[in-house]
Amino acid sequence: MNRWEHLFYGEFAERRKLLSGLTLEQVNHSPFIQAHSIFAELWHTVLWQNILVGRDEALYEQTWQRGERYPAHPAQSLAEWEALVEDFLDGLTRALAWTLSAEKLNMEVDPGVTMAGVLHGLAVHNAYHLGKIVALRQMLGCWPE
Repeated sequence: MNRWEHLFYGEFAERRKLLSGLTLEQVNHSPFIQAHSIFAELWHTVLWQNILVGRDEALYEQTWQRGERYPAHPAQSLAEWEALVEDFLDGLTRALAWTLSAEKLNMEVDPGVTMAGVLHGLAVHNAYHLGKIVALRQMLGCWPE
């Protein structure tokens, strides 16, 4: 595993396993008022990942800049949840595609900010929210041993 794969896939449970084996009720449940649901945590993570990896300024303006950082509604079906999981996993593949060339990694995406820096930040952001998902699963009693 190279250092980039390690940043996105290393150090804790395999991503697909971490997001599998859940019911619609579990992904939509929030154990207390200040907590987001598992669905909301992943939705937020996917939104930010899609903005950064796709360099999608329009998506950024339409959502993030307008304060839409978490979903307005819970997942309506297990199929919606599963599609979100696939979007997340596909985004990891797209993120790693940026790492295949030094030219892409060194590309300046904002003044003084390279794509390598963006990817490092994304890996930290993903780890933070995936950690919250693990904690939510543990609180809900649905974390496999």
